[in-house]
Amino acid sequence: MTLTDLRTKIYADGAELDGMRAIYREPHIKGFTTNPTLMRKAGIADYRAFARQVVAAIPDRPISFEVFSDEFDEMERQAREITTWGSHVYVKIPVTNTRREPACDLVRRLSTSGVKVNVTALMTLDQVRAVGAALAGGAPANVSVFAGRIADTGRDPVPHMRAALDILAVSPQVELIWASPRELLNVFQAHEIGCHIITVTNDILKKLALVGTDLDDYSLDTVKMFHDDAKAAGYRI
Repeated sequence: MTLTDLRTKIYADGAELDGMRAIYREPHIKGFTTNPTLMRKAGIADYRAFARQVVAAIPDRPISFEVFSDEFDEMERQAREITTWGSHVYVKIPVTNTRREPACDLVRRLSTSGVKVNVTALMTLDQVRAVGAALAGGAPANVSVFAGRIADTGRDPVPHMRAALDILAVSPQVELIWASPRELLNVFQAHEIGCHIITVTNDILKKLALVGTDLDDYSLDTVKMFHDDAKAAGYRI
């Protein structure tokens, strides 16, 4: 299989403007996502200014920016500003606040008023059901289920994501995102089950060049790497 065969759209996940500009030139990158954690790691100090730079650099592919308040009224104010930054902008809304209070009422208000939302940090199928109901009949939307974090707990995310797709199938304007993948294999797992989108960080994106690599050649490259590193270190026994 090649990248052109994928039915799952690859969204780049990051917050480094130069890197985003470079990745934007790749036709297989269909959209972008960010979050406050990635932005903080990238040293972003001015949220609004950074977002406007990104929107100017990437004018025609979906991109998500996240609200960062813990209060729903302020989340809504932020969301209604963020949505004005571009017709291709999605507003990330966490599935709950830090007090475990569901954001479904806010999601419903935003979605029915035409705001494109990306509901994020979902883990359970009950959350998927509740969010799917809140998005029914609304604007185009994304639902980000953190498959990688589910896998971190020892659970197989594939049947979980397949079930999430079934739940959301009644709302064709809602796309499921396989979020926080841990390895390149996840891209092809997402493809196999028909997941709409997968977000991919730069470290995994770099591995796309390995797709289809001959395993005998890859084995030899690995042997050479071990040999060359041992030689460069000057090891003796």
